[in-house]
Amino acid sequence: MGFSRLGFILATLGSSIGLGHIWRFPYMAGSNGGGAFVLLYLGLTLTLGVAMLLVDMVIGNLGRKDVVSCYQHLDTKHRKIWSWSAILLVGGPIIMSFYTVVLGWILYYLLKVSFHLPTSLQEAKQTFSILSSSDLLWQVIGFSLWLWLTVWIVSRGIKEGIERLSLWLMPLLFLVFIGLLFYAMTLPSFSKALVYMFNFDVGKINFEVILEALGQMFFSLSLGVGTITTYAAFTRSDENLLGSSLWVVLPGIGISLVAGLMIFTFIFNFNGEPSQGVGLVFISLPLIFHSMGTTGSFIAFLFFLALIFAGITSTVSLIEPAILYLMHRLKWSRFKASYLVGLGIFLLGLLVILSNHKDYAKSLTFFHKSVFDWADFITSAVWMPLGGLFSLIFLGWFMQKKRIYKASARFLSRPAFLVWFFSVRFIAPVVVASILCLQFFKSA
Repeated sequence: MGFSRLGFILATLGSSIGLGHIWRFPYMAGSNGGGAFVLLYLGLTLTLGVAMLLVDMVIGNLGRKDVVSCYQHLDTKHRKIWSWSAILLVGGPIIMSFYTVVLGWILYYLLKVSFHLPTSLQEAKQTFSILSSSDLLWQVIGFSLWLWLTVWIVSRGIKEGIERLSLWLMPLLFLVFIGLLFYAMTLPSFSKALVYMFNFDVGKINFEVILEALGQMFFSLSLGVGTITTYAAFTRSDENLLGSSLWVVLPGIGISLVAGLMIFTFIFNFNGEPSQGVGLVFISLPLIFHSMGTTGSFIAFLFFLALIFAGITSTVSLIEPAILYLMHRLKWSRFKASYLVGLGIFLLGLLVILSNHKDYAKSLTFFHKSVFDWADFITSAVWMPLGGLFSLIFLGWFMQKKRIYKASARFLSRPAFLVWFFSVRFIAPVVVASILCLQFFKSA
């Protein structure tokens, strides 16, 4: 069975509104100049992001199969070439290998740290350091719990697993965040957070910030890993894909901005530093929550609960494309495909955990990056943009223009279609390819 319209929007929204928006966006903004990064992220998401989201949705809606079969079905002349599109399906499981590790950290903070908040910066740093670099047992337990819970949900299918999860968790996530935002607005530092987030200092924009903003756009919209194409394959043939795209992009931007405002308000209220990297959530915030007294423990619990809601709706989307491919191509059952993909992620995830551990980090660090860092960098800065470029070239240069226009006529006027199609053929590929090339030369 496929998605209902609401189920499709919530599932796609859930795939994009995850740790990328709530955990990753604030620390990326804090590490890249605040408003300069936010400006670039908003501009890229509202233009390039919407265009590329629509590309993936059109391919899935017309193909109505797994990702590889969609490409081969929509361009039968080059079937052998498009078999290489299977490489897109590897990105999701790689992301999952470190994503579920972070979810394990969040579970630890939800159950233990929320009610025993650190009283000093040194204690906060020590709590996170012990968890991420010493406490193997808890990390493996937390990581395993979220990984196999995700596998179980996906093994139940689209209707009973993914859609039902999204229908419950997405509204709860928004309720928790709205409550936390209202609380942040009562604090005197809220105005300072507003200035930090929206003071668009163009002078702070450089190549590094552009690259990070592009990577964040791909990460937050789940582009380039087959997720959107796979979900769109389960929609009705008359689905308003533009409307669905906007329902994904706009709330996603909203939750990113809310998360940033909320976190920076808490940080500035207690004279914290916004450029804390990964530790922005796990080091700075618990200390700030402690300063709020008894109320802080309750707010901390709600915050980490919201992070878990956001994370689990994303993890199910990361492995569905690979599972659907194995079901269609190898005729595996959904159960078999789900648990074998899960096993591969489990083995890689153990390496991710060990790469942060003080006893194994040196052996699992290559070119100054740990396995955890490489998994994050390769997916957000390389794999996802390459996957997005792949889909742009496919729809813009290999699919029949008449077929694309006919499919999009129900939600795009002819002038709007021509603008979108021109951007898909010429503007978007040049932007993505240029940044990828610059990244390659920078790393060489």
